[in-house]
Amino acid sequence: MKKIKFSKYHALLNDFLVIESKTKLTKSSLSKIALSICDRRTGVGADGILYLTESKKTDAKFSIINSDGSFAEKSGNGLRIAGMHLHRKDKRKKKFLFDTGYGLDLVAVQKKTKQGLLLKAELGKPSFLAKDIPVKSRQKYMINTPLRIAGLDFPVTCVSVGNPHTVLFVDSFDFDWETLGASIEFHKAFPERTNVEFVKPLSRKKLLVADWERGAGATGSSGTGAAAAVAAAVTMGIADRDCEVQFSNGSLYIIWDIKTDIIELTGEVEFIATGEYEL
Repeated sequence: MKKIKFSKYHALLNDFLVIESKTKLTKSSLSKIALSICDRRTGVGADGILYLTESKKTDAKFSIINSDGSFAEKSGNGLRIAGMHLHRKDKRKKKFLFDTGYGLDLVAVQKKTKQGLLLKAELGKPSFLAKDIPVKSRQKYMINTPLRIAGLDFPVTCVSVGNPHTVLFVDSFDFDWETLGASIEFHKAFPERTNVEFVKPLSRKKLLVADWERGAGATGSSGTGAAAAVAAAVTMGIADRDCEVQFSNGSLYIIWDIKTDIIELTGEVEFIATGEYEL
C-alpha cells in the first residue's frame, strides 16, 4: 500500500486535500489518487486535491485535480487554502506566490478569524473573448447570448477568470439548477466543459450565487465562480466592481480593479485535519 500524507481544509465548505511532493507525479497517477481519496464514502472525502511541488522561482507549483479525476486550471478557494497551508508551516510568512502552470498568482494572509484565517488571492484579468474561455461560437463574445438546451434558450454570459465560467442571471432558485448546471457543464459549446454560476442580484453591492463546479458538482462555494459572477454582473451593468458574493454557506468578497483589470478575492479558510491515506 502507498501511504499519502494530506492536510484537509475548506473555504465555505468547498473542501480540498493538500498533498505535497518533491517529485512530480504523472497526470494519470494524480487522477487515480483523486478518484480514490476524494470519495466521501470510501476515501477521505473532498471536492478535489491541491497538489504542491517544489519550485525555484515561486513558493510552490500548484496543480488542481477534481474529485472526478479531471484537472482544473485555477481555483480561488484552492489558492487561498494553499496559502493557509504554507502559512501554517511558517507563521512568519504571510505572502505566497504560486505557479499554476497557467500563470503566477499571489496569495496574502489578511488576519486571523474565529475559525481560521482571512486570505486574499489575486486571480488575474478576466476575459470575455469566446476563444479564451473557450466556447464554440460564431460571435466574438458570449454576453447575454442564448444557449439552447433541451429545446429552450437560456441567456448566458461566458467569461474566463483563468478557467471557464458560464453565468446565468435568475430571479429565484426555485428550479432544479443542479440538473441544469450539469447539462451546461457538458454542453457541446464548451470543448473543455465549463463551471456554471446561477446569480440572483440582491443589490449593486451583493449577489446571491448557486455554483455548479466542473468536475465536482455543487460544492457550496467557488472563488473563481464568485469572480466570474461579479465580472459578468459588472459587464451587464448590474453590479459594482466592489461586491459581496453570498453563497448558502457564507460570503466571498470581490474587487475588480478598474486600473489594473485584476480581480481580487477575499474570504475565510478553515483547517480541518491532517492524516495519512493508504492508497
